[in-house]
Amino acid sequence: MKIVRDINRIKQLTLQKEEEDWGFRSFLKTCGIPAKKIDNIVHRLYDQISSMIDCAACGNCCKEILPVLKDIDIANMAGGSKMNIADFKKKYLVKARETVGYTFNTNPCPFLVNNRCSMHNFRPDDCRSFPHLHKSDFTSRTISVIHNCSICPIVFNVYEKMKHKIWAMDVFEDSY
Repeated sequence: MKIVRDINRIKQLTLQKEEEDWGFRSFLKTCGIPAKKIDNIVHRLYDQISSMIDCAACGNCCKEILPVLKDIDIANMAGGSKMNIADFKKKYLVKARETVGYTFNTNPCPFLVNNRCSMHNFRPDDCRSFPHLHKSDFTSRTISVIHNCSICPIVFNVYEKMKHKIWAMDVFEDSY
């Protein structure tokens, strides 16, 4: 299976595969494969695929996602930009709509410069953790995974490879 890196092609493919992606999500929730086994597959695929994709060549997550910032994130970023917290909030943040906290007031991220984070050492936990495929309990987060397939080449390729492996029944091999 070939790795797809072009974000425009990925967006087209996710539209074409929408029904299939939701069907696979349902399958994962009901197939009886232990969550830990699915997590192991995701983690292995994430390690493989993320080593083949240069995030700085894309930067799409910073162009499309508004991370939720915790108080510690805001304090770190304000310090990193040599601003006090109140001024930093006023210049760069708004209250998040769907959750508690703040998010950036512009999209793409105001700190994205040439597909790189100009605040990399001070970036928020949400950004540091993206695309969240290293976390456990993958099957409880599949709605956000499907959403992120159209945003991140790593997520798209991991999900596609999972469909291929699990639906091909390779999941039952002891190699995972």
